[in-house]
Amino acid sequence: MTDYVARLASATQHELSEGPRWDDATSTVSWVDIVQGRVYRGTVDDDGVTGERVLDLPDTVGAAVPASDGGLLVAAHDRLVHVAPDGSRDVSAPVVDRSLQLRLNDAAVDPAGRLLVGSLALDHRAGAAALFRLEPDGTTTPLRDGLNLANGIGWSPDGTTIYLNDSVPGTVWAADYDVSSGEPAAWRPFVTHLHGAPDGLVVDADGCVWVAEWNGSRVTCFSPEGEVRHVVQVPVPHVTAVSFVGPRRDRLLITSARDELEPDRRAQFPLSGRLFLADVDAVGLPTSRWTVAVDRVGWTHVTDPHPDEAETP
Repeated sequence: MTDYVARLASATQHELSEGPRWDDATSTVSWVDIVQGRVYRGTVDDDGVTGERVLDLPDTVGAAVPASDGGLLVAAHDRLVHVAPDGSRDVSAPVVDRSLQLRLNDAAVDPAGRLLVGSLALDHRAGAAALFRLEPDGTTTPLRDGLNLANGIGWSPDGTTIYLNDSVPGTVWAADYDVSSGEPAAWRPFVTHLHGAPDGLVVDADGCVWVAEWNGSRVTCFSPEGEVRHVVQVPVPHVTAVSFVGPRRDRLLITSARDELEPDRRAQFPLSGRLFLADVDAVGLPTSRWTVAVDRVGWTHVTDPHPDEAETP
């Protein structure tokens, strides 16, 4: 087993940074601040990550992934928002019912260009979360319900295995995956014992699964067989997500949070909410971009990049 140590990579401090995504086509990285409702995009160099806010939404933002048109697909509080390169937005019908204290959380794109997105219950009730697939016509299909906090999503290099974190009670799940149909089958526990709670994850080119551990101060790399291969130590308790970034996708970008830390813990860990980088002996998979659909049932086109945010994101 190899131990790595992450180093500070950003000046900006977030409440709950999450969902880093590298885009090979633009050599940029995007991430979100969930509780602030913000999407960031930036660049990576030897000194770290430099980014700027590119989108503000009126409520939480679970994730943002690259789209095939050069824009972003954003998992907003209860619906999806496609942000085109010109700033215009197409907003989906609600995916989850916010009146039931549900919101969207992490999201990822499969090797065929489909979006999968998870949810959670704001009141933390068990079994209320689910995993959804966005269809080409703009509708969504539930793939798995009865989850507690659907989080990090990733695929093996050949696309035949999907991984999904259920942060509570702390299980990394695996299932067979049919790339041609987007259907998972035969869910089974992949890892059940971690130092912290499994949050975001990323899969490398060798099929190893790197899991960010909330309240664990680390990222743990598991072999395809579920054995611990590497540990990346991070100097904050709430490690939230990971992504391979850079032109060679050989650097591990790690996000973190100040959210849910008491004042004394914030003082004890002043770097919480910052971004970190670790140089590890692994390479990430090529970027999967969401394939933009032309006709989407129930979506609303917003030409003003600053719409009435009381009505639409």
